[in-house]
Amino acid sequence: MRTTLSILAFSLCLVHAAAEPLCETTPPPRAGPAVPSAPLHRIHPQTAQDLQAVLAFKGQHLPFVSAHRGGPAKGFPENCILTFEHTLQHTFAMLEIDPRRAKDGAIILLHDATLERTTTGTGRVTDFTLSELQQLRLKDTEGQPTSFHIPTLDEAIEWARGKTVLVLDQKDVTAIERAHIVTRHKAEAYVMLIVSSFKDAVAVHQLNPDIMMEVMVPTVAKAEEFDRLGIPWRNVIAFVGHTPPQDVALYDFIHRKGACCMAGTSRHLDLKVIKSEVADIQELEEGYRTFLSLGADIFETDIPVLLGPMLHNAATALKQPFFELK
Repeated sequence: MRTTLSILAFSLCLVHAAAEPLCETTPPPRAGPAVPSAPLHRIHPQTAQDLQAVLAFKGQHLPFVSAHRGGPAKGFPENCILTFEHTLQHTFAMLEIDPRRAKDGAIILLHDATLERTTTGTGRVTDFTLSELQQLRLKDTEGQPTSFHIPTLDEAIEWARGKTVLVLDQKDVTAIERAHIVTRHKAEAYVMLIVSSFKDAVAVHQLNPDIMMEVMVPTVAKAEEFDRLGIPWRNVIAFVGHTPPQDVALYDFIHRKGACCMAGTSRHLDLKVIKSEVADIQELEEGYRTFLSLGADIFETDIPVLLGPMLHNAATALKQPFFELK
């Protein structure tokens, strides 16, 4: 009898182990740095029209940042709600995040299609259910496990209400699916979409004309093509490129339409800081301000905690409608 029970117990353990995601052998996750209670730099438009007003170009725009993947840092993983809190404790920022679909259709936040780089798991995201994925722990920028779990998109949207503007990247959740989610949450005032094509932009606008979008507009020719679509420019931020173009005419065209220009710095200037090629971000201030002088209004950056405060001070920002430190 005792032998039979032992075999049965061993069999049950095997079944349980097979149901678990295949994980790396890692040390126990560290708790991660505590996020002390502190005021947040909040951007809190109340309506879709408020959001359009916040992001419209009015001739003299407050430069601020879009935190790429939420602004990860040592101890703070990308696409993590505690990381979002950490970013907003230091600067006003939009938060660019990455919805991705799990095996059971649940939508989580994770940049990669596989688990190894950013979590304690291995394999493809789509091979695991939400329940299985939430047993994993997120890794920080140094690849160290933390105590933080993978959030769902729904959790992030509800967390962001009254705090910031979320920018939902494409990944494997289509523009129309993301538009339906924004509509379901009644989140048009603080959630916008990155769309990968003008065709998607038209489809989203037809579905819900209150949703704002980040649209790639890298040349004057593309700006003219977008203009012919009939989508109001108040519905968009124009992403002009991961390397900001030097064509002042492009920025001027977009600004005349009343829209702001977003430029990426995560693939060049930011890297000098991340790779410790400079001792202090202040050494690069002239480079960032050169892009502002060309016409960039918002920087998509991997280092929002450092860059945001360098671009503006809190006193200037607090004069803007819907910006507050609270």
